[in-house]
Amino acid sequence: MAIDLGLEGRSVLVTGANRGIGAAAARAFAAAGCRVAAHCHSDPGEAAAIEGVAILRGDLADMAEVRRVVAEAEAAFGGLDVLVNNAGHMLGRIPLAEMDDAAVDRVFDLNARSVVAACRAALPALVASQGCIVNVTSISARSGGSPGSGLYSSAKAFVSTFTRALATELAPQGIRVNAVSPGTIATRFHEVYSSPEKLEATRRRIPLQRLGAAEDCAGTFLYLASPRLAGYVTGQIIEVNGGQLMP
Repeated sequence: MAIDLGLEGRSVLVTGANRGIGAAAARAFAAAGCRVAAHCHSDPGEAAAIEGVAILRGDLADMAEVRRVVAEAEAAFGGLDVLVNNAGHMLGRIPLAEMDDAAVDRVFDLNARSVVAACRAALPALVASQGCIVNVTSISARSGGSPGSGLYSSAKAFVSTFTRALATELAPQGIRVNAVSPGTIATRFHEVYSSPEKLEATRRRIPLQRLGAAEDCAGTFLYLASPRLAGYVTGQIIEVNGGQLMP
């Protein structure tokens, strides 16, 4: 017998949905019968192939753009049930000696401040729908990441802590807040920032003996968004890493 996730017809905004984990999440929500708004910076990429998806463009390092994207998603569907804050990027490996104010602002604007702005913008609609928020953090929020990723890892640690804080704050309003924490997932992110040798060394240390695929994260998004499966789950950081980290 098929399991009804209770997601049919629900409106979902996935940021950073043009490729990788965000695209996999958007596909999974669409397959579950959701109405999906897929945000991309410019090129819709993989999201363009998802049937019925609403493509929204914007630079989420700009807080005004964040608010506009959320407003457009709400306007497209007449409300919002699920906000997935996936957009983020390391923006280069930045060692301590190069961490000037501009670098800090760039990394934290995209990876941390955008999450705050999106949650704040979506709050009235989520209160009305008794909806939920699913943030995307990273294994590096706990491990600190590899050299040069200190700003990114710290921004993701902010997302993890902010997730727990909002879960407590918004629970009385019926809003659940959780996060997905991917390990080393074989996406363009690691094609750009990790060498093949580094990825192979990481793979050997993972108990499941493989790097993750974007689709490995998709089920966790559905689970956390499902009021039937996860209606009593809030404030949790779900690690999806093949055993790479067992906190």
